[in-house]
Amino acid sequence: MSNVITHSLFTDFDIDLFKAGKHFKLYEKLGAHLVEVNGIKGVYFAVWAPTAQSVSVVGDFNYWTQGEHLLQVRWDSSGIWEGFIPNLDKGALYKYKIQSNIDGIVTEKADPFSLYCEKPPHTASVVWDLDYKWKDDNWMQSRQEHNALDKPYSVYEVHLGSWKRGDHNRFLTYLELADDLVAYVRETGFTHVEFMPVMEYPYDPSWGYQLVGYFAPTSRFGKPQDFMVLVDKLHQAGIGVILDWVPSHFPDDAHGLGFFDGSHLYEHPDRRKGYHPDWKSLVFNYGRNEVRAFLISNAVFWLQHYHVDGLRVDAVASMLYLDYSRNDGEWEPNIYGGRENLETISFLKEFNEVIYANFQGVQTIAEESTSFPMVSRPTFTGGLGFGMKWMMGWMHDTLKYFQKETVYRKYHQNDLTFSMTYAFTENFMLPFSHDEVVYGKQSIIYKMPGDEWQKFANLRLLYGYMFTHPGTKLLFMGSEFGQTAEWNFENSLDWHLLQYDYHSGIKKIITDLNHLYKTQPALYEKQFSGEGFEWINYSDHQNAVISYIRKGNNTQEDLIVVCNLTPVVREKYRIGIPQKGKLKEIFNSDATLYSGSGVGNPGILKIESSPYDGRYFSVELTLPPLSVTVYSLV
Repeated sequence: MSNVITHSLFTDFDIDLFKAGKHFKLYEKLGAHLVEVNGIKGVYFAVWAPTAQSVSVVGDFNYWTQGEHLLQVRWDSSGIWEGFIPNLDKGALYKYKIQSNIDGIVTEKADPFSLYCEKPPHTASVVWDLDYKWKDDNWMQSRQEHNALDKPYSVYEVHLGSWKRGDHNRFLTYLELADDLVAYVRETGFTHVEFMPVMEYPYDPSWGYQLVGYFAPTSRFGKPQDFMVLVDKLHQAGIGVILDWVPSHFPDDAHGLGFFDGSHLYEHPDRRKGYHPDWKSLVFNYGRNEVRAFLISNAVFWLQHYHVDGLRVDAVASMLYLDYSRNDGEWEPNIYGGRENLETISFLKEFNEVIYANFQGVQTIAEESTSFPMVSRPTFTGGLGFGMKWMMGWMHDTLKYFQKETVYRKYHQNDLTFSMTYAFTENFMLPFSHDEVVYGKQSIIYKMPGDEWQKFANLRLLYGYMFTHPGTKLLFMGSEFGQTAEWNFENSLDWHLLQYDYHSGIKKIITDLNHLYKTQPALYEKQFSGEGFEWINYSDHQNAVISYIRKGNNTQEDLIVVCNLTPVVREKYRIGIPQKGKLKEIFNSDATLYSGSGVGNPGILKIESSPYDGRYFSVELTLPPLSVTVYSLV
């Protein structure tokens, strides 16, 4: 006889929504919930397992014995099994033992809705709650201002396990990071942090991108409430939080979502759609209503209960195309004969509509590497509905250009200028992410050519160009001080490098560029609009110089930007200016405080009534070697 009391948190309306794929708070019903029934405290369990013949809750409270605590299947064909176990408390370890009605298959699974998991390599779920008193009211009430598309958005991408390590190379805890990381991000001036996946994952070398506990922050660094403290303190410091979210695939670990109840429950049953050849993982069935509700509920959960300000959706391109990483014969066209995955497109549109309808001041960001149209355009105009999209073409072309020896750059200037032909087709974020500093690609500093001085001058130039180019910004940890080694997830960043002037100079220039970005409206007010950018001259290939204007809502706040992409000092270099007045140099990547050579334009520069570059006025400048200089009207 089962020691389980009949009880349900579901209403008929809940079930109807679930079956229709429209229940977006499933975490309030499915999973393990500390409740009181008839005056008795305990835990209510509910799990979706439609192919099950029986479902037992096994755990440390019943010696992991199948049949001791049997759940009951609902009568409404929802496939949900549920029941209340009295006198069970927070902290209990449990799994679901599922006897399938297919060939007698038995699976033992972690709870897909578990709020907390055992520390890997252990795999049990943990009964837990979300009790926490937040102290970020000021941020939550004003974040719409911080996160708007016409505001500065500079993101520091962080892998929590390797940003910094403690003694004996141990992980820092969420609580330790809440002190160290918050202070560092505040000091360097980034507006947001983006955490590589924090949801529970079994395999460290996956960097978190192979999830099993979609509703649980990984226990590697502490308890769920400890992660809340980290988010809370970032918010109190005026810093937004973006989470990497991975709805594209999941691993086939025995305790995970795969083959959950002896059937292809979460993954697509057709291996051409349900298996990812690159990552040897399983792909969600985006056409199944209950799976869509699971994923969208998960996105809503992190925004609701962890006060997250945005979701960066991983590997969107792999979701959009049926032939992604597949050869002929390994995929099947859609009903119209095309390669687009229509179920995914529908899912992503609904995901974005739900998020933006229910949460003010948040953003969704697509890591999408193809030219799929209208990724960051509203769904009512035919777009996918994301707030922003990573500008992978800009990243690739820019790094390709900067890796060239400077003597050859004049032949490849189109690599830099090409981005402006499509820069405003999407709301683009400029990313130098973790993917660019692993697997033999070298660190950002070692992509730069030349001797040591030139490498660091090139890096300062690269970052100056990045921060003055239209679009929001993302920089992976370590790149902000010129980390020399490739990123290694098993070790801390090389913080000792900051004792050297060149490296501290890079950190200083990133700090100042963040300040420039946040204090100059011309750099953010129209960052997604062609009205915010105007070329002065993009065709001076011979000198490898480009010049442009960044524009905001007030023309008196426009900025002039000049990039000298060779190590040659160019004196009396003339550029056209659209109006009378005077200029002042407000930023110079060659300044001595960054360990540059100190060449520049001190004082006030007079604009002359001398036509040049197709304009009525012009000014003569001294261009420092390998530099970005920025000028304001005075």
